[in-house]
Amino acid sequence: MTKDITPEYVLGDLRYLQLLARSFPTVADASTEIINLEAILNLPKGTEHFLSDIHGEYQAFNHVLKNASGAIKRKVNEIFSNTLRDYEKKELCTLIYYPEQKLELVSSKEPDLDDWYLITLNQLVRVCRNVSSKYTRSKVRKALPKEFSYIIQELLHESSVEPNKSAYVDQIIKTIISTGRANDFIIAMCNLIQRLTIDILHVIGDIYDRGPGAHIIMDTLCDYHHFDIQWGNHDVLWMGAASGNLGSIANVIRMCLRFGNLATLEDGYGINLLPLATFAMDVYGDDPCDLFMPKSSACDLNFDEKTIRLISQMHKAITIIQFKLEGEIIRRRPEFEMDDRLLLHRIDLKRGTINLDGKEYELKDKNWPTINPKDPYALSIEEEDLMHRIHHSFECSEKLKKHMRCLFRHGSMYQVCNSNLLFHASVPMNGDGTLKSVRIEGQEYKGKDLLDKVDQLIRTAYFDSEDSSEKDFALDYIWYLWGGKDSPLFDKSKMATFERCFIDDKSVQKEDKGAYYSLREEEKICDMLLDEFGVTGLHRHIINGHVPVRSIEGENPIKAGGKLLVIDGGFSQPYHAETGIAGYTLVYHSRGFQLVQHEPFLSTDQAIKEGRDIRSTTIVVELSSHRQMVKDTDKGADLQRQIHDLEKLLYAYRNGFIKEKERNEY
Repeated sequence: MTKDITPEYVLGDLRYLQLLARSFPTVADASTEIINLEAILNLPKGTEHFLSDIHGEYQAFNHVLKNASGAIKRKVNEIFSNTLRDYEKKELCTLIYYPEQKLELVSSKEPDLDDWYLITLNQLVRVCRNVSSKYTRSKVRKALPKEFSYIIQELLHESSVEPNKSAYVDQIIKTIISTGRANDFIIAMCNLIQRLTIDILHVIGDIYDRGPGAHIIMDTLCDYHHFDIQWGNHDVLWMGAASGNLGSIANVIRMCLRFGNLATLEDGYGINLLPLATFAMDVYGDDPCDLFMPKSSACDLNFDEKTIRLISQMHKAITIIQFKLEGEIIRRRPEFEMDDRLLLHRIDLKRGTINLDGKEYELKDKNWPTINPKDPYALSIEEEDLMHRIHHSFECSEKLKKHMRCLFRHGSMYQVCNSNLLFHASVPMNGDGTLKSVRIEGQEYKGKDLLDKVDQLIRTAYFDSEDSSEKDFALDYIWYLWGGKDSPLFDKSKMATFERCFIDDKSVQKEDKGAYYSLREEEKICDMLLDEFGVTGLHRHIINGHVPVRSIEGENPIKAGGKLLVIDGGFSQPYHAETGIAGYTLVYHSRGFQLVQHEPFLSTDQAIKEGRDIRSTTIVVELSSHRQMVKDTDKGADLQRQIHDLEKLLYAYRNGFIKEKERNEY
């Protein structure tokens, strides 16, 4: 019993303790719970898995999720180090990752299937025992599939090495095979191993855009057992579109068309693009739209020439509409200080040039049939009707609503977890290393307060059902987060979309990064930010995504003496040539941090048929001097508070402040 518990202390908390007594009505109940919680504190901490910048590459994402960035392979190698050949260990890993598909292959090739079942089931039981050893029986039991819960419990907690239990365990496995349930049982065991290998998944932003399967990734996450998301700029763009911001809607569609990614919009969310296609064919029927060809290297589908032409026309149509809609927002929100992004009125439509900062540039595309010289930012009647119909399509998508609820429920601008500060991009800073004050609705915010305010505005934009000035501002601000210079999700001088599209001069396309991106190399800056967000602990880190690590140029993802880790996942195929790799993931287990560098993922089909795992290199970032236990984590701190409260309840029982009761008395 804690010595600081006194009668005065207990009496001061008596009302709370009376409520706690409803759950633990006797001394025995409270004591048992203390024993249970104290035991949990001394289990090894669960493994945390960090991913970032997935960008719709669902096959690579699913594989990294299934293999836990190599954690499963590492465990299989430890368990069967000298008892299985490398080929056999690879086959076992592939089975764990893709049980249904691998079983089909084995069934068609294996001459003695019953013998294979017997060997494989015993191997899976050994792996499952290993990955479940970090958890209480109660937690493992909750993770078990109901159909096989009792059998798996028996296999996990009874050893065939024990003479009295050997025949019992062997008979369970033989009966599973003889009753024809081996396939179903193997699938259940493999899924359980995947689930127990990773305790928490952290997604540090940018699930959406570029790749073809953001909706598939969101389906997977919605069913995942324990995860959180730190919103990225591409996620917030979609959240803005789902909130009804027309500028964000146009931008989302433009991004999908740019990468030839119609699957997410049409198949994933049922967004009707027929009105846009009709409009584009009508307005740009004779326009080759060469500048707007989809990036074929990032496109999962093989479009024919006619379809590519149509996509290009649609891409141009929505791009011009986007610039007009963004111009409306900039003009009604002078506080955004984005007048430099008002470019349409600077175009000389007759000569096909644009004037920027007193210098004239020739435009690569001179066909602008939908721009009214008297008001370049006004939508035509046809464009207004088109955006009304597309807005309605976004508004009515039930799948989009489900995924947005998931993003809001599990997401935030930042997260502090086990001495790690997670956020996607930046915290705006001044060049001298101080936090930058950003004015929002007449008030100044910086550091943690700024990210908290931004988080609140994003939620207001989506959830506030009333027509109000607060809702209107939040809707515009959620768009600002995509390309505003003081946005913690962007933090660059400008979003040069127009210049990249229409001007050949590289100098006007340059987007200067904010001070954070250079200052984060310094330990003292990272320590200041960790203090700002209340991150404590001997070994504390900032973990970011957003900016691809160019390993091909010798860039190191470990910065500021190990205080900051950049894990832009590099899943997106267009980045592979720039970075030289397919990015990084991070694993934080009970013995420390491991950064995993990945080669590009080939295909799920090759992974199954040929056992081709992602080629990965593990970099040890930091190993703990002692194995970290649950008591060393945030969860442990919470459990210790619960233990302290239960000890006060015990004191109250034993000193007559509260009387014990039967459970049915409450």
